[in-house]
Amino acid sequence: MITKAQFDTEIELIIANAIREDVGDGDHSSLACIPDTATGRAKLLVKDEGILAGVDFAKEVFNYVDPKMEVEVKIKDGSKVKYGDIAFYVSGSSQSILKAERLVLNAMQRMSAIASKTNQFVQLLEGTGTKILDTRKTTPGIRALEKWAVKIGGGENHRFALYDMIMLKDNHIDFAGGITKAIEKTKKYLSDTDKDLKIIVEARNLDEIKEILKTSGVYRILIDNFNYDDTRKAVELIGDTCLTESSGGINEKTVRKYAECGVNYISSGALTHSVYNLDLSLKAV
Repeated sequence: MITKAQFDTEIELIIANAIREDVGDGDHSSLACIPDTATGRAKLLVKDEGILAGVDFAKEVFNYVDPKMEVEVKIKDGSKVKYGDIAFYVSGSSQSILKAERLVLNAMQRMSAIASKTNQFVQLLEGTGTKILDTRKTTPGIRALEKWAVKIGGGENHRFALYDMIMLKDNHIDFAGGITKAIEKTKKYLSDTDKDLKIIVEARNLDEIKEILKTSGVYRILIDNFNYDDTRKAVELIGDTCLTESSGGINEKTVRKYAECGVNYISSGALTHSVYNLDLSLKAV
């Protein structure tokens, strides 16, 4: 994953772009009927059940919109919540609260949904030693938020983007002329460019597993779209040579069985691309 400084920059860019998109040259609904001297207080009301995520992000949004606003946190990120819970209170300029409202709600509802789904997978994997990973199957422009939510839900982040890890998938392998050529070319590229990036290689069958194992320097093998029996065979073949990861349509019904095959990680795009927003509201008090 990227450094904390890089991650913080991503969050700053998301906030700035979202406010630009939503506010434009002004929140004219508020400007039209609320004096700029008016102050108020609002609560973040939970109207659903799940894992809360995005409280810390909301604080950053409020600070960006108006540093004078004050946030009183009642429930922290990663906590289980139920209908009627109040996550926080925010007080300050009424216009500022309304300007930040939609970004806070949109982000928190999606982040909480992702954290809740991730936590379901974490619970299903309990006791196996296998960790759940996210993917790059994220909403364009808000990847940092979605990967942050996965962490809040108890999952682990895969690579952040194309630049922080090498991942040789089927198309890379085919375009490069085969697994061995792809790995050797990659190792030379890393040497020539003086880059220190981990290498993950995807395998489509057991023969490809065997070929990968003939070459050193692979950090993790992606065991893609294997059935349970072949996954167990792959794990046995790989042993302690490198880490293992299963992927390919794995869901809540199958994740435990794949974990019991002995893989170190399971990656699931569904953590970020197939969720239903947690119902939250920001209400004046």
